[in-house]
Amino acid sequence: MMAQQVNSPPMKRLKAARDAEEEPDSTEGFRFSQEPSLDQIRAMQNHFARERNWDQFHSPRNLLLAMVGEVGEVAELFQWRGEVKEGLPDWSEKDKKHLSQELSDVLIYLVRLAEKCQVDLPAATVEKIKLNKQKYPAHQVYGSSKKYTEYATPEKNSS
Repeated sequence: MMAQQVNSPPMKRLKAARDAEEEPDSTEGFRFSQEPSLDQIRAMQNHFARERNWDQFHSPRNLLLAMVGEVGEVAELFQWRGEVKEGLPDWSEKDKKHLSQELSDVLIYLVRLAEKCQVDLPAATVEKIKLNKQKYPAHQVYGSSKKYTEYATPEKNSS
């Protein structure tokens, strides 16, 4: 009984949040708002789709293809601009607003796809960051953009 409680989705989320807090956020300046949470976004989009009887069209494949289309729309906003500075200081307010809408479309489809595939996105993200820490140890990869397969590992050196 106790194992089920510890592994329940709310407990996993709580543990994931605690694990994420172990690492200080050195990013100064920009932060996401606290609300709505991904689960609140999931619930809002679920309600939106059901209210319109669109759930019937929201198969994982359809959601993935729709999300890829939205990623293409984000890419179009960056196309032909060359390097873009952080914070988009050279962009008009209209272009920044357009970007925020397109990125929101991507997030909405991503959250909806995760729901349909029953992937706990926050917990999976924390797990993936932990995996990436193992694949990319800071002392070994600092300042490099190589893929993890290009780094020497003890297994490669002993072969």
